[in-house]
Amino acid sequence: MITSPNFNGPNASPPNAPAPNAAVHADAVATLSGWRPGDPGQRVLLQAFLAFLAACPDACARSCVPGHLTASAVVLSHDRTQVLLTLHPRVGRWVQLGGHCEEGDASLAAAALREATEESGISDLEINPKPLHLDVHPITCSLGLPTRHFDVRFLLRAPADARPVRSSESIDLAWWPVQAPPPDVASVLAALR
Repeated sequence: MITSPNFNGPNASPPNAPAPNAAVHADAVATLSGWRPGDPGQRVLLQAFLAFLAACPDACARSCVPGHLTASAVVLSHDRTQVLLTLHPRVGRWVQLGGHCEEGDASLAAAALREATEESGISDLEINPKPLHLDVHPITCSLGLPTRHFDVRFLLRAPADARPVRSSESIDLAWWPVQAPPPDVASVLAALR
């Protein structure tokens, strides 16, 4: 007899209990099901995300050990010539803002907006609720165990008078030219074109 794998592990919710971040999970399924990326590689990755969401009711909670969805924010300056990046303390590289979905987030886009606001200190960010880019990467995050982030990236625009303020979640925070980003975010910015 062949059975489907149990991705939930020892921390899984009881069978009739609501999954953690159920609202974000439902939104993730709806948002990703309605997205039509132009890039063939992104279309393939989209199907993997949808399969992961179907297999794991807790896929939007950081307690999902095999991996979990995260929400990232590609924050552009008002004139779209610069991108705001953080020097991430855990990975030691310049990356876009973002992080884990939290209880109380109503959607993936709301999680990305919350993370961007917390990490940049900029209020009145405008977010496009349609995904910009997907990525899966291995990481050892707050659980202290190797896992994967199924990262959904959104495009945000800062107000004209935006003055970022570094949070305690970052080593540094800086505007980078969109045309000359660090290597780790080049593929994300290529999605803008």
